[in-house]
Amino acid sequence: MNVQSPNDLRAFWMPFTANRQFKQNPRMFVAAKDMHYTTADGREVLDGTAGLWCCNAGHARPRIVEAVQAQVAELDYAPAFQMGHPKAFELANRLVDMAPEGMDHVFYTNSGSESVETALKIALAYHRARGEGQRTRLIGRERGYHGVNFGGISVGGIVNNRKFFGSLLAGVDHLPHTHLPEKNSYSRGEPEHGAELADDLERLVALHGPETIAAVIVEPMAGSTGVILPPKGYLEKLRAITRKHGILLIFDEVITGFGRLGAPFGADYFGVTPDMMTTAKGITNGVVPMGAVFCSGAIHDAFMQGPENAIELFHGYTYSGNPLAAAAGLATLETYREEGLFDRAAELAPYFEDMLHGLKGLPHVMDIRNLGLVGAVELEPVAGAPTKRAFEAFLAAYEEGVLIRTTGDIIALSPPLIIEKGQIDRIGEVLSKVLRALP
Repeated sequence: MNVQSPNDLRAFWMPFTANRQFKQNPRMFVAAKDMHYTTADGREVLDGTAGLWCCNAGHARPRIVEAVQAQVAELDYAPAFQMGHPKAFELANRLVDMAPEGMDHVFYTNSGSESVETALKIALAYHRARGEGQRTRLIGRERGYHGVNFGGISVGGIVNNRKFFGSLLAGVDHLPHTHLPEKNSYSRGEPEHGAELADDLERLVALHGPETIAAVIVEPMAGSTGVILPPKGYLEKLRAITRKHGILLIFDEVITGFGRLGAPFGADYFGVTPDMMTTAKGITNGVVPMGAVFCSGAIHDAFMQGPENAIELFHGYTYSGNPLAAAAGLATLETYREEGLFDRAAELAPYFEDMLHGLKGLPHVMDIRNLGLVGAVELEPVAGAPTKRAFEAFLAAYEEGVLIRTTGDIIALSPPLIIEKGQIDRIGEVLSKVLRALP
């Protein structure tokens, strides 16, 4: 072993990254505080993306930092199989207290991807526990993102996340996505057109038989595919159809959870309560990896049968309810509460919306969409070079001191909920400058 290996970037195979391009010209963050990252060369970069949609309370927040520091000195790890520690139970109670009515239990995971896998497995096992084991089909949606594990990419609908990995899970079908630029371009908030797209679920039910379908999973607002919004009435229709046929409805709230839309969860914002919700990211402000699947009392209670000493669900993770993550989660929820960050997001949303739509008419802009403190600016692709224009915008914005995110040729924004109006203005100014300079 060469213990003197230089830090030359070779060993780390980076996720969702153009590795060769990055390693020729690295972009390194070495510190973060509140709304800004600090680069290796000492520049401040305004965080326009809350890290990866996860640092909703900003960076290095004192209550969270202190909680994690204290926890690692007191109890660094405890097994979650047949053992427990108090903070895992305390956090679970706090989470269900803030969840929509009927979401009575949480199952801990370590990421959004694991939350999705867990919810899909619970859905299948729930129907089997009730004597309906023939319900094995899962329904996702085109352009949906549900993490990167096999279940998630199977029900997901982002092409590049699927096509490299073979046939994936069997028995999966997809609803159409809700992106209708010909009818809903430059929408402010929920689009007017497209609720009828939910009716395609009835077609799938007729095709496969309702007795074969276990669950439907959708993001209330699709984030990673480029901020695709649900048309008015769409989620209500999905809820009605799934309830009619005894199908579980799962909301993937990994992005929309914990204040992103100006409410605790997308379910609260849209007024539609599913049977399960998958969460992660903002649950610990991104500080320690953690996720949680919320489920109804009816789902949980269906497993609580048989001998009391028997394991009810053969599923879990080494790090489920990790003490450091639980401490970070409790401190994060307290930070949200103390600072009124969910209400702050709702109050800032119109100002953020106006900034975004002020970019209309700039070179290459095809569409603008927004909801809460999340937005997208869709660009015309370079002929024969998809994603090139948005990636150039990402690099240029970084050089100007603003971090944005791109997916395809879409710029996505999701700043921490502590953002100030002047910082929203700064994002708009940099984007305007970058867009005007793009070839």
